[in-house]
Amino acid sequence: MAESNFALSVLQKDQQTVPSTIDGADVEAQNRGKTSPESADATSPLLEPDEHDHFSQRAPWLRAGVLGATDGLVSVASLMIGVGGGSSALHLMILAGLAGLVGGALSMAVGEYISVASQKDAEQADIEKEKQMQAKGPAARQHELEELAAIYESRGLTKSLAKQVAVELTEKDVIRAHARDELGIDIDDLSNPLKACVASAFAFLIGASVPLLSASFITKYTMRLMSLILATTAALTAFGSLGAWLGGASMVKGGARVILGGWIALAITYGIGRAFGAGYQV
Repeated sequence: MAESNFALSVLQKDQQTVPSTIDGADVEAQNRGKTSPESADATSPLLEPDEHDHFSQRAPWLRAGVLGATDGLVSVASLMIGVGGGSSALHLMILAGLAGLVGGALSMAVGEYISVASQKDAEQADIEKEKQMQAKGPAARQHELEELAAIYESRGLTKSLAKQVAVELTEKDVIRAHARDELGIDIDDLSNPLKACVASAFAFLIGASVPLLSASFITKYTMRLMSLILATTAALTAFGSLGAWLGGASMVKGGARVILGGWIALAITYGIGRAFGAGYQV
């Protein structure tokens, strides 16, 4: 209530010091342009849905999942083919794939949890700092109000309108206004470390299961490697194309880029396994 009274007094003071530029003709013109809720229909431009397809807002969690699945796919496929380059034993490839799947998923989960938890801690600390600033008294609140108005002015509003917007948002929820527009934090959508942890591990498991399942039941060495390469290539194509589509890029270009990167990883790890495993009888 103290913040609302303070903001209202600031706005009233500004309105007293700034002469009004709206005359009767302006008011009449504004009234002519108004449309009552009853007269608004479905064809009104204000009621038309947004027809723009914003690629940056296309299920960001799904794009992150595609990246996690691609990580699991390339990691485990490279590990298995690297072991296959040094040994033809089926059980060693399966063991390497299982170890890579479990270890990689846990690593992704722990790393994502730590990262997102740290981000959430920083967000909460910034919000708490904003609350402390508001509690310091009228001078501090005046400074914060001017800071908020300056943000809106920098975005293109006039000085008087920026002050009015800042005052009205301060009256409604001063902490939420500063968190959103000054800090870029949505109080209703803070980072969720547990959700990120589970999602990352699950995505990695999906990608890692492809090479593991493709080679675990084939006893012939050459056929096993071919199955691993073909299955990995197909999954790389799917993940790359899906990621490109979600980002609004060319699906062909996106898929080719991911395939090339995956093939390079497979070739290098196979070569290393072949070179270091040549002197061992396993």
